[in-house]
Amino acid sequence: MDGLLLDSERIALRAFNETCRAFGLGDETALFMRCVGTNAALGAQVLKAGLAGKADDQAFAHAWDARYAAAIHGQPIPLKPGARAMLHHLRDKQIPAAVATSTATARATQKLRDAGIFDHFDHVVGGDQVAHSKPRPDIYLKAAALLKAAPASCLALEDSENGVRAALAAGMRVIQIPDLVAPSDELRALGHEIVESLQHVKAMLA
Repeated sequence: MDGLLLDSERIALRAFNETCRAFGLGDETALFMRCVGTNAALGAQVLKAGLAGKADDQAFAHAWDARYAAAIHGQPIPLKPGARAMLHHLRDKQIPAAVATSTATARATQKLRDAGIFDHFDHVVGGDQVAHSKPRPDIYLKAAALLKAAPASCLALEDSENGVRAALAAGMRVIQIPDLVAPSDELRALGHEIVESLQHVKAMLA
């Protein structure tokens, strides 16, 4: 969802960088990137390890979340290019779809409603619904089960490395649309498809 359908990761990174400055930290962009695509529990672990000896991780997380919430308050998060057209295409073709996001379900649902695309999905599977975060396959396996589809018959669209690894581990076809970080050579070696935007995905599904 975030970074794939919603252009939210740039907002999150800006809030993260502002929080780093408030805590007197230097460039911690690499730490932010390790948090991308994780659920709340794993993200907290990553943040704690990354800030060890530098800042109180819980205070940092609270301040970061407050800045992010303030940045999106009262307005929907912009959609990524091609998102709305692709969702209309899926609906026109009567292709069932689910969101499999590391974000907690209630928060994800609200974001999708605010963006006006919630009704395009049959199910929303949040990171709080499974025991293990991406890059483990749990969330994709649950989404497939809810859609009553074999994982091998599912197409997963992902922006992050953690998400790509999760969907591949679930046995799905994966198309990656990178957001803030270009896929590494190691990730590319996994053999999934990589395109520039959801506009390309719509053309592939025509």
